Amino acid sequence: MAPAPTESATTVPPAPAAKLGLRERKKIQTSQAIRHAAYRLFEEQGYDATPVDQIAEEAEVSPSTVFRYFPTKEDIVLTDEYDPMIEETLRARPASEPPVAALREALSDSLARVFDKDATETWQRIRLIREVPALRARMSEQSAETCRLLARALAERADRPVDDLEVRIVTGAMLGALTEAMFSWIDSGGSKTLTDLERLVARALNVLERGLTL
Repeated sequence: MAPAPTESATTVPPAPAAKLGLRERKKIQTSQAIRHAAYRLFEEQGYDATPVDQIAEEAEVSPSTVFRYFPTKEDIVLTDEYDPMIEETLRARPASEPPVAALREALSDSLARVFDKDATETWQRIRLIREVPALRARMSEQSAETCRLLARALAERADRPVDDLEVRIVTGAMLGALTEAMFSWIDSGGSKTLTDLERLVARALNVLERGLTL
């Protein structure tokens, strides 16, 4: 598990979430119904053997509704709300914290919130990305947005331009380390606990923190 913040570290409490309107709540419910239905079917019969039409039927929506929320089948697995959560948590870390330490703590907090929401689906999601080539390819396309969000937060912390080369290198290295930690969690075939995932993430980021030595 990632080390706890020092006593001198202070975090900024998140602002109260605005209350969502009925339309927004229905959109979230529909999106979640589609995703949950897809994961059930993927678990039962495999990703490649599950067509979008069947997912729509399981979720009790039309195929066009599925595609309105998720342009491709890969997006059902890859689309989430985690990037903004990590960015928000990273911004709340103490300004004096080094970048890798700040990201480690932000990830620890975000992973705990994700697991609290649905630990089983988190495991399924990462396993699918690890095992399905089409998902890994699509994830590579989407990682640019994740890099952009993290780079923006790290650049502000370091008072540098968001397109600064060193900011981009640090961000890319962190994202690569995080991906390898999650894949290692799946490859181990053992415990699916949050503690084990946090331990691997902390270990991966520590490699960067100590200077990429072996």
